[in-house]
Amino acid sequence: SMAAAGAAEVAQALSRPLSCLQEPDCGRAARLRALEAIRAEVQERPLSAAVVQEVFGAQLLRPLARCLAGDAAERCRELALQLLCHGLSHGDRPGEALPVLLPALAQRLCPPQGFEPSEELRLGLVQLLSLLLQRCGASVGPYLTDVIRILQATLLDHYAEVRRESCRCAVACAQAMPEHFHMQSESLIKPLMQTISHQHYRVRVDVIQATGAVIQFGNGKSVDDVLSHLAQRLFDEIPKVRHAVTTVIGEWLLHLRDRYSYFHKLIPLLLGSFTDEIPENTMLLLPLVMAETYFFFLAVREFFNMHKLRKLMTRPGLGCRELVSRNLSKILPGLCHDITDWVESTRIKASQLLYTLLLHAEDHITQHMELLLRTLYQSCLDEESNVVKNCVKAAELIGTFVSPKVSLRLITSAFGKTPKPSCIMVLTAVIRGSPKDILQPHVTDLGNTLSQAGVCQRSEEV
Repeated sequence: SMAAAGAAEVAQALSRPLSCLQEPDCGRAARLRALEAIRAEVQERPLSAAVVQEVFGAQLLRPLARCLAGDAAERCRELALQLLCHGLSHGDRPGEALPVLLPALAQRLCPPQGFEPSEELRLGLVQLLSLLLQRCGASVGPYLTDVIRILQATLLDHYAEVRRESCRCAVACAQAMPEHFHMQSESLIKPLMQTISHQHYRVRVDVIQATGAVIQFGNGKSVDDVLSHLAQRLFDEIPKVRHAVTTVIGEWLLHLRDRYSYFHKLIPLLLGSFTDEIPENTMLLLPLVMAETYFFFLAVREFFNMHKLRKLMTRPGLGCRELVSRNLSKILPGLCHDITDWVESTRIKASQLLYTLLLHAEDHITQHMELLLRTLYQSCLDEESNVVKNCVKAAELIGTFVSPKVSLRLITSAFGKTPKPSCIMVLTAVIRGSPKDILQPHVTDLGNTLSQAGVCQRSEEV
């Protein structure tokens, strides 16, 4: 056939440089000349895919892989890498290279035996791995252990670009062979979490995206191992990083296999993004939170309004309210604990989240009043003014949603036990948030309580 004839002709031209490469005492200059000659034959000429495959598979693959894994000269390794990439991109049966190339890559990139000293070449090697995953897809399955071993090393590489490429590889790997991948996905979680706070924000974004894919196509049980790290990234000063967290959490809420059992852990992170100062991070959530069950479709327009008209409190959509109410009892205790955390940024974020949570939970908060009030009395004494501001706004929502019969009784009984000035602050906010007509019948009692000597004439140092 034409291909065989063409391949035979190229093979003839390659025989001298190849035999030179295989001589044990072939010097550096001679090896370089041989590789340049191979490049002239294979890369500079317009060969068909069949011819490239024939020559590449039969003659070039092994000597080039050997050169890539062990040649002492950096320029020789670089040429071998270029030629291998060319063969993989232009040949028509890339899968045949897997048993030779993956061990060679592992040998060059995995400690203890292999370390490629050149940053650019390490990047090139990981790009070669990307190319293999792209071109061979599921047939990489049998070599997954090698791929995972390589990524465990390269995700922690000193060169940021190698880490980024490794993240893209992890995504490609997860998508290419989910049925193999989920058995070994957990091995990537530790290196990903070690690199999630890298100083370059682009690395942080790529790690978050990779974590999303590794868990979605891998073992969902790893959610618990990554949540605290992702929550930390919601404090990231770069909006793109926070945006990545929001996207990943939203994807999980929709597509994770056992997503229902994680709702109460994922919702707080998603609601945390609603208070993000960058509006598109908030807009991103809309389609995600909505798509899960039939009533989620009602929420979109109202959320847009909520952000345009922050002052006019627009009601969140039914779907979002439903989702939050169902999970409220699982979310609230942890959140109340975080509002009293010793780290200031955590207290601020938690107090913002409390407001968003109450806005969604509406009258469902009635059965959690004791815990809520206890938390608010304490947080309204916080030395950080943002925490106080958010907690006062949250207390106004109690006025809006909870019957004054319940709220006023609980608050005024607190005056008797441990009167803190903050009880009065909370009461003031509740009154401010209450609809006038509903508050009207309680005003006289309230006046009588407030005018008792024990309440209005106490002196306290604040």
